[in-house]
This record gives sequence, C-alpha cells and structure tokens, in this order.
Amino acid sequence: MTTTVKDMLDTFPADLGGVDREKLVRCIEACLACAQACTACADACLSEEMVGELTTCIRTDADCADVCAATAAVLSRRTGDDTRVTRAVLEACATVCGVCAGECERHADRHDHCRVCAEACRRCERACNDLIASLA
Repeated sequence: MTTTVKDMLDTFPADLGGVDREKLVRCIEACLACAQACTACADACLSEEMVGELTTCIRTDADCADVCAATAAVLSRRTGDDTRVTRAVLEACATVCGVCAGECERHADRHDHCRVCAEACRRCERACNDLIASLA
C-alpha cells in the first residue's frame, strides 16, 4: 500500500542516512496516527460526565499527541540527520506512548476512546522501538 509518507520518502533525492526505509515509514505513520488518536481521546474525555476523574488521562493524551507530532516532523526531515537526535526523540516518544497507553488502559473498560487510544499508543511505542533497534 502506498501512502503519502512513503511517497514523500521515495522522492527524497539523497540517501536517507542509512535508516531502514520501511521502519521509518511505519514509525512516521504510527506517530501521526497516535497524535490524532490522543487528541481525539483527550477531547472525548472532556465530554465524559466524570471528566474530573480523567484529568490525568487528558494531560497524558495532550503530552503524547505533542511528542508524537514532533517525532513525526523530526523523522520526516532527512537532510543532515543526526542519529543522536533521532534516537533521543524516538526514545522520548516510545516512553510517552508507553505512559499514555498505560493511563488509557486504566479507563479502557469504561471508555472505548481510551481503548482505541491505548492501542494506537502501543503501536507507536513498538514502531519507535523497532526504528531505534535498527539505527546504526
């Protein structure tokens, strides 16, 4: 399946810096999907009757959405890539995704939006860790 992320990386005129192209595509896509899921989950939490019980979830969702969006942006810029920066950003993203998934999993039995968000966070966490493992 072709995606915009894959299409853009395929048009990059230089070497991608030795990074595994498929893992890079999967990671960028997972980060973008996770950012959207976290934003939507936080918004859905705000609509719940017991919103006061979801403040940590809302905050964690917002943090995760921001970190995932920033990670996708850093990974999309391949010119002059610094592996140290890439690794640090990926590690931060994997960490925040794990924390957010754990928080959302606490509410997943009562709120489907938290279940969906937790699943997106776990996919992104795995994609970040897979890309980290492939870095030179």
